[in-house]
Amino acid sequence: MSARRRAPLALATLTTAALTVSACGGAGGGGGGEGDAQSINVIMVNNPQMEDLQQLTADNFTADTGITVNFTVQPENDVRAQIAQDFAAQAGQYDVATISNYEVPIFAANNWLAPLTDYAENDDEFAQDDILEPIAEGLQVDGEIYAEPFYGESSFLMYRTDLFEEAGLTMPENPTWPEVADLAAQIDDPSGTRGICLRGLPGWGQVFAPLTTVVNTFGGTWWDADWNAQVNAPEFVEATEFYVDLVQQHGEPGAAQAGFTECLNSMTQGGTAMWYDATSAAGSLEAEGSPVAGNIGYAPAPVVETEASGWIYSWAWGVQAASQNQDAAWEFISWASSQGYEELVGAELGWARVPAGKRSSTYENTDYLQVAGPFAEATEAAISSAMPSDPGVQPRPAPGIQFVAIGEFADLATNISQGISSNIAGQGTVQETLDAGQEQAQRVGELYQE
Repeated sequence: MSARRRAPLALATLTTAALTVSACGGAGGGGGGEGDAQSINVIMVNNPQMEDLQQLTADNFTADTGITVNFTVQPENDVRAQIAQDFAAQAGQYDVATISNYEVPIFAANNWLAPLTDYAENDDEFAQDDILEPIAEGLQVDGEIYAEPFYGESSFLMYRTDLFEEAGLTMPENPTWPEVADLAAQIDDPSGTRGICLRGLPGWGQVFAPLTTVVNTFGGTWWDADWNAQVNAPEFVEATEFYVDLVQQHGEPGAAQAGFTECLNSMTQGGTAMWYDATSAAGSLEAEGSPVAGNIGYAPAPVVETEASGWIYSWAWGVQAASQNQDAAWEFISWASSQGYEELVGAELGWARVPAGKRSSTYENTDYLQVAGPFAEATEAAISSAMPSDPGVQPRPAPGIQFVAIGEFADLATNISQGISSNIAGQGTVQETLDAGQEQAQRVGELYQE
């Protein structure tokens, strides 16, 4: 049974999650005004690339088009909840939202998104054919475009080359997780720089993003091809215990509450020697003024039983179907996701901060490559090697690498992640957490078996 045929259940699940996860209010909500095409409301995650966009919009996009953009910027867990709530209700509070290749097929199946195909095909300057194929495919359903990428990413291992050199350590060309654990133990300084940073913050898009890639390469899976839950299978347990032990023994302080932003800050400020996470982080690490710029090396996502384990993901712009400002929304999207915007970021803020990972032209731009050389090739290779339909050692019932592309996954994985974060904090055992998670996952699997 396809994810699209499960759409009503997906709607209920995402709406419930949206109503039960608290979301902090932000500036700009409701300011567009029905039918006011000169003002749009955009809600987005508070990642550095979006903060750069917020900084550049008024003096460039608004100055050129006359369209005012009212931004609401929130942490990842909060923004997901508020977007799901507003789009599920078709309340129209937000015209544009940052969504991902996880939400697109679910939102599209529930008619929450306005199709963008006609806009993209009739906008020659936007150059839809320049979008990297793995990124573009994740934002389409049955050939219809429902979102455009702001940036794309896979995942890889980032490490401090200067610290490795001082310690006499060498990063393998294609590291395994046991090798990474050994390196973390050798370079770890409990009183100073810790061996590695790994997400521990609850959330399906927080701790379970990197952790699910570890599960995949250890030979585990959320469900087998027949929708039998495998959450407490030996491979899933082994991978999770490995992850929890590694971050407990050699990870960052307060790991149970550390997500992408916290690990980025830790790595930038010299708090950790290694970090496994999104390729998009490299631009911030190498940005002008970063204390660690020029001292970061990049290696493929660590593996165990698979040839690759990096995820595929994009933060993209979707337009709410209920929006009264869809033309103005496209004007904003076509600017924010354009090659021209990348060039603006390069000129104004530095080429390392370009929201890359979405366009072929980015990796042909000599100005970008001159600055992003240390990570550009590694990023492009990680994106191209990602295999959403075959991420592990066994057949899967639905695509996805760091997630499973069904509506129920977000709520399920977020619930189980609470236990994983508690385990990282030293409370309870992984086996207990996954035994409880198995019962929840099996109930979801049974819905699809029907």
